[in-house]
Amino acid sequence: MKALILAAGLGKRMRPLTLDTPKPLLKVGQHSLIEHHILALKKANITDIVINTFWLAEKIHQQIGDGSHYGVNINYSDEKGEALETAGGIKKALLQLGDAPFVVVNGDIFCDYAFQQHQLKNKLAHLVLVNNPKHNLKGDFAIENNLLKNEGEPMFTYSGIGYYSPQFFEQTKIEPTPLAPLLRSFADKKQLSAELFKGNWTDVGTPERLIELNKKQLNVY
Repeated sequence: MKALILAAGLGKRMRPLTLDTPKPLLKVGQHSLIEHHILALKKANITDIVINTFWLAEKIHQQIGDGSHYGVNINYSDEKGEALETAGGIKKALLQLGDAPFVVVNGDIFCDYAFQQHQLKNKLAHLVLVNNPKHNLKGDFAIENNLLKNEGEPMFTYSGIGYYSPQFFEQTKIEPTPLAPLLRSFADKKQLSAELFKGNWTDVGTPERLIELNKKQLNVY
C-alpha cells in the first residue's frame, strides 16, 4: 500500500508562522508534523509515499528530500498555478499512487494513529473519525454498522485520515475540487466504511493549538 500526505495548503489560519514555513514543516517536539507521519507510515511498513505540495513547495522538497534518510521512498505531486483542493490534489497524485487502494493523511494533523494495510472490502473508502474537538462540536459524520453516515447519533469528526480506492475519484477532474461533497455523496450510497479512533489527535489549525500541543510534549516515537 502507498500513502499520500496532503501538504499543499496555504496555512492561512497559522499565519504569521506559515508566511515563510509551510504548515507541515512546523514542529511538534523534535519532528515536524510531516515527519511524524512519515515515521508512523514507516512503522506500518508503508514506505512508498507521495507528498502533494503547493505553498512553499521547495522548502518541503529541500527538508524531506527523497525520503532515504527516513528509510522510505518519497515522490512529489506538485500543484502549480493554483491549489487543487483536496479531491483535485488526490486525483492529480493518482498518477503516482497507481491502481491499488492507498492511505491519505492530512499534513497538518498530529496523532498517534497506527496506520495499517487496510482492505476496503468492496467499499470505495474507509474513513477514520475522532471525537469532536472544541472547534467542531457538531461533528461531520456518524457510524452505523461500520458504515459512514451523514447523519446519526453520536456525530464524530473526520480525522483527515482515510483509505481510498482509486475508483472513488473516477469522475473527479484535475481541477480545484473539495473532498467533502464526494464523501457525502458516496456515504448516502452506503459505499464508505468508517472507524472511531480514540487516541491522541489534534488538528493543528492555529498557532495556539500548536503551542498547546508542544506544551504537552507529545512525542510518540
